[in-house]
Amino acid sequence: MAEDRKLTVGVPTETFPGEARVALVPGVLQALSKAGIDTIVESGAGVAAGFPDSQFEDKGAKIGSRADVFDADIVVQVQTFGSNPNEGRSDLALMKKDQVVLGFTDPLGNAAGVKEMAGTGATILSVELMPRITRAQSMDVLSSQATVGGYKAVVLAAATMPKMFPMLTTAAGTIRPAKVFVIGAGVAGLQAIATAKRLGAVVQAYDVRAAVKEQVVSVGAKFVEMEIDSADAEDKGGYAKEMGEDFLRKQRELMTSVVENIDVVITTAAIPGKRSPVLITAEMVGKMQPGSVIVDLAAERGGNCELTKADETIVVNGVTIMGPTNLPATVPFHASSMYAKNLVTFLTHLIKDGAFKWDMEDQITNETLLARGGEVVLPRLREALGLGSSDPAAAPEGTADLKVAPTEGNSNGAAKPENATT
Repeated sequence: MAEDRKLTVGVPTETFPGEARVALVPGVLQALSKAGIDTIVESGAGVAAGFPDSQFEDKGAKIGSRADVFDADIVVQVQTFGSNPNEGRSDLALMKKDQVVLGFTDPLGNAAGVKEMAGTGATILSVELMPRITRAQSMDVLSSQATVGGYKAVVLAAATMPKMFPMLTTAAGTIRPAKVFVIGAGVAGLQAIATAKRLGAVVQAYDVRAAVKEQVVSVGAKFVEMEIDSADAEDKGGYAKEMGEDFLRKQRELMTSVVENIDVVITTAAIPGKRSPVLITAEMVGKMQPGSVIVDLAAERGGNCELTKADETIVVNGVTIMGPTNLPATVPFHASSMYAKNLVTFLTHLIKDGAFKWDMEDQITNETLLARGGEVVLPRLREALGLGSSDPAAAPEGTADLKVAPTEGNSNGAAKPENATT
């Protein structure tokens, strides 16, 4: 690859069903340009998110075909083939050796898909494996997109429930506030609490990690205490760990008395790469009041409610159960804007002194780099695929660093976005 030209980043139209987001938005292109990176966007890629081609062109991007986009040195997507194995399969033929591809890849759920991507010779990076450490906050797509999901879950519930959220005193009498219960106080859960509180609801929340009580209270909810040992419920990365069936059974027993008096239950408890724990049983749903609503944000991996059906809304004994799997795509303008800032910060972190540098001593690179030089390199994926050990620090034969033309000032010249909530 010639060293006297700029790197190019391609932005294809998303093909995953219902996906309205776009990987980059016009507002971040100046930061890429300062870093010496030109942008080419597939015609119409941003339209569904509210970003027409003209806005990209105004910021210096070129508009081209899908083939043009995949001819770029870097391809950025929301849903790569790994997380879009059906509609995204045709992209495999367009990927090329030494090209950098990054986006959601579902490595823990579709290791075989990552292996197929590796076979193209492209360098594959998974945005959802970004470590939750302080210096990676502005690259954390899970946090930014969960913020959108938590907000939209409450909006959906408010639009579905036959009651209003706030307390109102009117000439026709006093309307009592709705009661909302949020299960799981991660980023989505905390945003759901804050949104429900702003709408006037009385909010309670529970998380298996007792340490988050202070955060729950700070955004306006009462933390539900349960006499249950949860000392080992959190891993070193800050994620909830999978707990045993005895623990879950006791948890459900204690939770039953709470949910039967609640108007809206929003569940967010998910374990990376695992089936979502069942926290709301069919029996518990049967004790809820008619007109109550459950919004299950863990539906993609089975759901926290025993009755949840992914991407469906069902009514059981008068209780509406919603199982959306991609709420950020329903708020595509802001979801795309946040995602794009995450990606630009990630990209410019990887470019040092005019070239991509694969520093395997860097935790960010080490934990997000899935494949390089035709091989899967992430140790836990190699283990899952039965490929044996590998030294990801060693550059596979034929893999070169991508070069970027020097620019004035800092080569990592991306505007620093606001930190994502963690």
